[in-house]
Amino acid sequence: EVVGWVQVKGTNINYPFVQHTDNKYYLKKSLDRTYNSAGWVFLDYRNSTTDLDKNTIIYAHGRVDGTMFGTLKNTLNREWFDNSENHILKISTPFYNYVFEVFSIYHIKTTDDYLYTNFISDEQYMNFIDLITSRSVYKFPTVVGPTDKILTLSTCYNSAEKMVLHAKLTMYEKRS
Repeated sequence: EVVGWVQVKGTNINYPFVQHTDNKYYLKKSLDRTYNSAGWVFLDYRNSTTDLDKNTIIYAHGRVDGTMFGTLKNTLNREWFDNSENHILKISTPFYNYVFEVFSIYHIKTTDDYLYTNFISDEQYMNFIDLITSRSVYKFPTVVGPTDKILTLSTCYNSAEKMVLHAKLTMYEKRS
């Protein structure tokens, strides 16, 4: 069920990611599908790797030992933000290599209002972009428009909050 690889500079995030028919299976399963409380990095079951949705979402546990998305919190550090090379994320799938540019990072009380994958209109999408951009701890130069596609990384910040990163698709190439 491996469908791609995700890498985030300035963190330990450099993993293959999987996808199942729901978003619960890999919460307690390892890459080899055996029981593991650490779970694994997984793509939202509603997303496709052949044609990205408006919002492609990848989840993992925020492990205190720094594994899975445990170091996603690093993106909140000023040192991480000040190094613009960190703002570039890469994802590879069997079909494409993708490059994304970060435009919003934050932690927030647990909610699902940033987990929409598709939108009924450009206006609804841009309202969504305004919402998630306004939450950012830092102001990024990246601007997201109505035809852009984004990537969302989501993990636990603590028992009551989520840590979230959003990045805009800036480049992709077909794999040969």
